[in-house]
Amino acid sequence: MSGLRVVPVALADAKAFVRAHHRHHLEPVTHRFSVGVAIGETLVGVAIVGNPVSRVLAAEKYTAEVCRTATDGTPNANSMLYGAAWRAARALGWERLITYTQEGESGSSLRAAGFRVVGERPARGGWNMPSRPRAPRLCESCGEPIVTSGVARTLWETVA
Repeated sequence: MSGLRVVPVALADAKAFVRAHHRHHLEPVTHRFSVGVAIGETLVGVAIVGNPVSRVLAAEKYTAEVCRTATDGTPNANSMLYGAAWRAARALGWERLITYTQEGESGSSLRAAGFRVVGERPARGGWNMPSRPRAPRLCESCGEPIVTSGVARTLWETVA
């Protein structure tokens, strides 16, 4: 991890980095904390940690979720982000940290940071449900809906 170091990052800066570098998601709306990795003064990756999106997992008092990571492609940056997110979460009292990968993503950064697979989630039609109507989020640059539905996901965790 030559030259990489963990740095604090404000939510506004983390969101801007995600908008610039994430390939299929916008930034999350809320967070508990954010962490970055840098080479010198140049930010090369961010992780945004928040409450679990799943209502079932959100009911678990001491579980947090890595909602988003993004890097500029710097080797080992993503693994370093997941490790730093877990150390920070533990220091703040969380006992479990979860995240998801989409079908086709290897999870190598998660394995390197000590996460393990705990479940597979089937593809779903989207977030809009009769019990919780939701409008699709739109891309800020083109105005088109962000489509992340129809993709199976893998649930990962690390625990104290």
